[in-house]
Amino acid sequence: MVAGMRRRELPLILSLFVVTSACGRGDPSRKGTAEPLPRPPEAGPTQGARSTEPVPPPEAPSKVVVPESARSREVTARQAAALAPRLLAKGLKLGAPVFVRIFKQELALEVWLEKDGRFTLFDTWKIAYHSGTLGPKLAEGDLQSPEGFYFVPPGMLNPNSRFHLAFDVGYPNAFDRSQGRTGSFILVHGKDVSTGCFAMTDPGIEEIYTLVEAALRAGQPFFRVHVFPFRMTDANLKLHARSPHRAFWENLKEGHDWFEARGVPPDVGVRAGRYVFREPAIRAAPAAAGQNPTTP
Repeated sequence: MVAGMRRRELPLILSLFVVTSACGRGDPSRKGTAEPLPRPPEAGPTQGARSTEPVPPPEAPSKVVVPESARSREVTARQAAALAPRLLAKGLKLGAPVFVRIFKQELALEVWLEKDGRFTLFDTWKIAYHSGTLGPKLAEGDLQSPEGFYFVPPGMLNPNSRFHLAFDVGYPNAFDRSQGRTGSFILVHGKDVSTGCFAMTDPGIEEIYTLVEAALRAGQPFFRVHVFPFRMTDANLKLHARSPHRAFWENLKEGHDWFEARGVPPDVGVRAGRYVFREPAIRAAPAAAGQNPTTP
């Protein structure tokens, strides 16, 4: 088979083989990949819904440990200077809390920054490649990229990635696990080519990584990543009325529309096999001794 292929096809096939070994199966350049990535705590029985997002206790140390490397230090210093005039033009600041949205069909990744209590769209980057079709990731090795509501704490950044720079979106979350979905190490990374992850160009991931890392260093405990199959308009849902994923996508649209209406992403939980949405939590008191902090 290989002998009959045109010479120019081999690099792409080989690159896809290499990427598969990392996307969905772990980035070999990440130290400690045998350890499970952090997962959100489950909400208490009085809350009625399991939280998909952690809320750090108020007594958490102000100094956040964010992984770094010589590469990430060089990139973030260079990109901070390059991004400064674009941020200034929109009245935004590097280090402000960030929110990421991904739209698979449009190959679009948005980064929003907080300003005066609401989030403002800073910029949109074209996703260089993602594999699979519209619809959620269901199983390890299905080559699908996920859809849903995820979060990224500092420990899920990888400044040593073989794909330049990367962060893990946090698949599977509590909802995915409740549906029996499997898989791991779904990344947003550089190097253009991917299987199951969201691949950006190297210049694109450098800008995105600089923005999210700065927010985490400034004290944001995690940033949210919301992944949608397409722009969640009524017209688009109508186009996919016969899809087996229609009910799931209508549930995703609830979270999408929450943000569109309020300018602040909701806290997300799981109840009866559905995502549920509520006002972002206000941390008022330390978690009880021996208990994980959860979304109120």
